[in-house]
Amino acid sequence: MSGTPSHHYLVALADGGGTVPAELGVARRLVDRGHRVTALVDESMAGPSRATGAAVHLWSARPSTEFRDWAIRNPLELAKSMSEHYLAGPAPGHSADTLAAIDSARPDLVVTTFFTLGAMIAAEARSVPFDVLMPNVYIAPVPGRPPGGAGMRPMRGPLGRVRDRMAGSATTRLLDRYTVEPLNRVRARNGLGPIEHTWDQLHRARRELVLTTAEFEFPGDYPANVRFVGPVLDDPAWAVAEHFAPPDGDAPLVLVALSSTFQNHADCLQRIADALRALPVRGYMTTGPAIPPELIDAPGNTAVVASAPHREAMRHASVVVTHGGHGTVMKALAAGLPLVVLHHGRDQADNAARVVKRGAGVAVPRRAPADEIAAAIEKVLAHDRYRLAAARLGEAINRDVAANALLDELGSLAPVTAPPRSP
Repeated sequence: MSGTPSHHYLVALADGGGTVPAELGVARRLVDRGHRVTALVDESMAGPSRATGAAVHLWSARPSTEFRDWAIRNPLELAKSMSEHYLAGPAPGHSADTLAAIDSARPDLVVTTFFTLGAMIAAEARSVPFDVLMPNVYIAPVPGRPPGGAGMRPMRGPLGRVRDRMAGSATTRLLDRYTVEPLNRVRARNGLGPIEHTWDQLHRARRELVLTTAEFEFPGDYPANVRFVGPVLDDPAWAVAEHFAPPDGDAPLVLVALSSTFQNHADCLQRIADALRALPVRGYMTTGPAIPPELIDAPGNTAVVASAPHREAMRHASVVVTHGGHGTVMKALAAGLPLVVLHHGRDQADNAARVVKRGAGVAVPRRAPADEIAAAIEKVLAHDRYRLAAARLGEAINRDVAANALLDELGSLAPVTAPPRSP
């Protein structure tokens, strides 16, 4: 962009499934502004990463385990698996690769995700400022706000403060149990002192850039380096070129969009299809790359496809039925569409809690029978308050997207001095 200083960004990303389109969208926007971008990514992201215009290098580290969170019920096992797959496990390799990239490319800023903690350590060791992208609600505990992970809604008064403090402390201890010691070994190898909590590494960032709108998030006493900059609404690369062809007719269109990664959700998709069978609606179900469309026994009023451009589909839809992934929720709200959320795991319960609290939809259990899902869809279609609440959030989201706060924050390489924009 003419008149804008050109910088060199080293973007260190990991394949988190639904987070990839937003994070690669950041890289693409930096390139489009005339900046030089080098991307360190997982092999699964290589093609879409090159399409952004960035110079792409692959991590030498590979996850040593498969993250099967959908099969894990024990919180200790879940925390251990997440640390091994995403956090502590890849950190030594991520650190070494990032050090080499910094020494070779001399970037002005390193941009990481929460998963690439090793890249943060490398940037800190080389005294290069780094920003952290969060393509979801704010992930770390915040005083005055319920902790993430359990889908808690705000609770006022002394009892609420005690609940939030105890739950936040428990979440931190659980994550630290499997993450802090191996991270401190990586820090020591890079000449850095130890951290007390996993979150401390995150808070060393110049800025923590939350890719959501402040009106969606719950209020709290956020760190001074936190910025709510609005979402990136890009469709995934595998869906952009697909053709949107809904069923014929003028009945309300129900868009069904569950996880793009496998969460053992084929049965959930089938129950949603059975719910649509009983309703005077048209259904349009996208299964994503994880579930073959032919596994779903679709009723006559429902089209089932592997993928479709959600932005196009949402222009025609009346309601979105989803697992509650942040990207799908943001796109639906930006289109003014209310939601029915059957949250599965990860950050989805937290997104569902915010949808419900803001009045923009309803949540039902992921194992709900077809008649309960049908009743939820009918409820959202029948009451205009859900659509109006979704439209209000959509105005805030579209305002933030148009304001380009994300690119302005990344483009200004001055130290953080201004207070955060809190919800």
